Amino acid sequence: MIKKATVVVLILVGLLFSYVALSLPPTGDHEAPAALHVSPRYIEKAYEETKTPNMVCAVLADYRSYDTLGETVVIVVAGIATVFILGVRRPSDEA
Repeated sequence: MIKKATVVVLILVGLLFSYVALSLPPTGDHEAPAALHVSPRYIEKAYEETKTPNMVCAVLADYRSYDTLGETVVIVVAGIATVFILGVRRPSDEA
């Protein structure tokens, strides 16, 4: 049985998430802070600072390399955990 306090906390968290989501700029908004400050800097300085001709690779591998490494580690750990949880076994050589 769910306690009343748990329901109240879940409702409050849901309201907080809804408030934050509604205060975000719309997708594709050219006046959003990321479009005004971050994106132009990457576009103008990516090749100069990283010497990488592909802008996507420059952002993922140079500017956000630790973030990308962290995401990769999470995926690898999740894969290893899945293998251990499912208990994948090799076929026996008895046959």
